[in-house]
Amino acid sequence: MDILIEEQEGSLWVAALQNGRLEGLEVDPAHEEVRWGSIYWAKVTSINKALDAAFLDLDGYNTGILYNRDTRWKKEDGSIEKGGRESIAKHLKAGDMVPVQAKSAYIMNEDDDFLSAENKTLQMSMDITLPGRHLIFANSLTKNKISQRIRDKKLRQQLDSMINEIEDIQSCILRSSAANTQSDVLIREGKILKTAWEEISNYFEGSEPSLIALGPDAMQRTLSDQADQQIDRIEVVTMDHFNTVEEWASIFAPDLVTKITPLELDNAEEDLALFHYRDIIGQIEALFQSYVLMPSGGSLIIQNTSALTAIDINKGSSKSSNLNLNIEAAKEITRQMRLRNSGGIVIADLLKMPNKKDQNRFLKALEDEVNKDPCTVQIHGISGLGLLEITRKRRTPPLEERFDGILS
Repeated sequence: MDILIEEQEGSLWVAALQNGRLEGLEVDPAHEEVRWGSIYWAKVTSINKALDAAFLDLDGYNTGILYNRDTRWKKEDGSIEKGGRESIAKHLKAGDMVPVQAKSAYIMNEDDDFLSAENKTLQMSMDITLPGRHLIFANSLTKNKISQRIRDKKLRQQLDSMINEIEDIQSCILRSSAANTQSDVLIREGKILKTAWEEISNYFEGSEPSLIALGPDAMQRTLSDQADQQIDRIEVVTMDHFNTVEEWASIFAPDLVTKITPLELDNAEEDLALFHYRDIIGQIEALFQSYVLMPSGGSLIIQNTSALTAIDINKGSSKSSNLNLNIEAAKEITRQMRLRNSGGIVIADLLKMPNKKDQNRFLKALEDEVNKDPCTVQIHGISGLGLLEITRKRRTPPLEERFDGILS
């Protein structure tokens, strides 16, 4: 896999290519006001008993909302209790200071001056995590866990055995890539993340709200998300990008330092020059189209509505069976969800598969593809009308919104 790092008008673009095919795309718009995963020392401005939530001043400008279910409290015995057993007003009042992390991102747009404050309020959580390459440090964990995204029972058993054998890792969630990683590498990363948390915690003081640490940028998200893949090259065209990726890799992925490849392009100063050089602009532009052609001759029609994303599978000129074409569509649907960063409800109208055995084979193939997604995806099954139901919880705004932020 090749990783390409570029920029356009101050916005960071990172693409992941497998044999020249776009498999990952992350963008940090210059207009991004709040980045997913950013950590704040926030001030409670008010308590809303009806919502059972606290409104927060994050940094003197941006506002957040902390629902009771996202609070965490240390008990007398040192254990961590998740909020919800009693009203949030029992724990917080106006003027209190709390450490929180952004559960989503917010992009500044030209129309925002006309939006209500409610529309600009971001969901926050006291369950703070620090992502590495193979591990995720979680401040509220008293013991190590395995990522809930890992569904494979054999892999979970393998990771569970690994957890019991390694005593030097504390309060971490193991990602799937940890299964193929030496224990000394994991121990080193666990210590780095714990030290980073201790340093961040030192800033949780005073009565003024402020941003303490930015969440992972597009480069960091991509390299962490692709930790399961064999990365052959990380291509950059500027020294700033070279230094940034080298710094991260030297800490979390020393094996990737030698893979960083600076390219000398005649038009290196132009926006997205590397993307043009690698001829992937057409693939990116295709993500804004509703029509997707599949290799067998079938196609997808993707329509976004305010409530959900609807996908229609068409057989077209394909001579494949309904099952095989549905499986091919499953691979492309999950890829499109990742690249477009679709979220919420996704409904796909499958080709008819009356045989229950075929449906199970399809769902197994779909689950294998879903496991490649860095975001949480739940498969809710196939309805009686032959509709596949999926939900996806994204980390950042959809690609279309991030693209609009860049062009505005």
